[in-house]
Amino acid sequence: MAGASSALQSKREMGKATRDAFGRELEARGGDYPDLVVLDGDVSNSTRTEWFGKKYPERFFNIGIAESNLVGIAGGLASSGKTSLIASFAAFITCNGFDQLRMAVAYPHLDVKVVGSHAGISIGEDGPSQMGIEDVALTCALPGFVVLVPADEASARAATRAMLEYKGPVYLRVGRPEVPKVYPDGPAPFAIGKANRLRDGDDVTLIANGLMVASALDAAEALAERGIRARVLDMHTVKPIDREALRAAAEETGALVVAEEHLAHGGLGSAVAMTVAELKPVPIRYINLGDRYAESGAPDALLEKHGLTAAKVVEAAEAAIAAKPG
Repeated sequence: MAGASSALQSKREMGKATRDAFGRELEARGGDYPDLVVLDGDVSNSTRTEWFGKKYPERFFNIGIAESNLVGIAGGLASSGKTSLIASFAAFITCNGFDQLRMAVAYPHLDVKVVGSHAGISIGEDGPSQMGIEDVALTCALPGFVVLVPADEASARAATRAMLEYKGPVYLRVGRPEVPKVYPDGPAPFAIGKANRLRDGDDVTLIANGLMVASALDAAEALAERGIRARVLDMHTVKPIDREALRAAAEETGALVVAEEHLAHGGLGSAVAMTVAELKPVPIRYINLGDRYAESGAPDALLEKHGLTAAKVVEAAEAAIAAKPG
């Protein structure tokens, strides 16, 4: 399929990285939240919290390469009446700091915003030690957490605003590379727990988040050339998931594909399967990393090797349709 060999090589116009959009929105909104404090794990030039820090140095703290302390300090500040926002690489802040996320944030249900940057295998050459591919599963497992995975720069800005407005713990997943524009015409609609329907269809529904949303749209266009009408949902909120959008998709299209830049277990696919099994069981196929780590390499090559492409979404859609009963 021309122009769609990987999630980053979409035919769509390229936009900024979601980490950049997050950083600029945080900087722009800092004045609206005087009780907001931002803490970083010594990677603020990568997570883009440095932009907030330069504008509001009295509310910015570099905790160093110590993610457990980063989370614990944020919990302490939040318990004292502040809104804490903490950022580091997704692999570090969720894996290294998980016990503190559990006991210092989730258990007391504090107003801490957790931003995991450089998520997924699309960070490329940095390799598997720095690829956050289990972060959605870990944060979904924390009671009371909201988990957000925006698709492009416009939705990352909107997700940042929604995160700041929400009272309670939130995990926001953002990425390193520039990504195709899903919302090219201005602000993206964004309500926590409500999916965005980007394309109508009644043969199959493609459900995606993060950079796989652009791939789902490319796949839907390719399917249309074959006479298959694919609905596309940007499921930017993994938790709480949009049950009504899933119910409608299952009842009205009868087959689903879930695409995400994450391990097979515990991410968007798991959330969709659990929900649909309760509401309206239908055939589902999955595009994800399976049960394996990736390796160091160019982002496009990694996405191609591990099957995170529009072409694979097309194949999965055809398989899901073929599995419909009757």
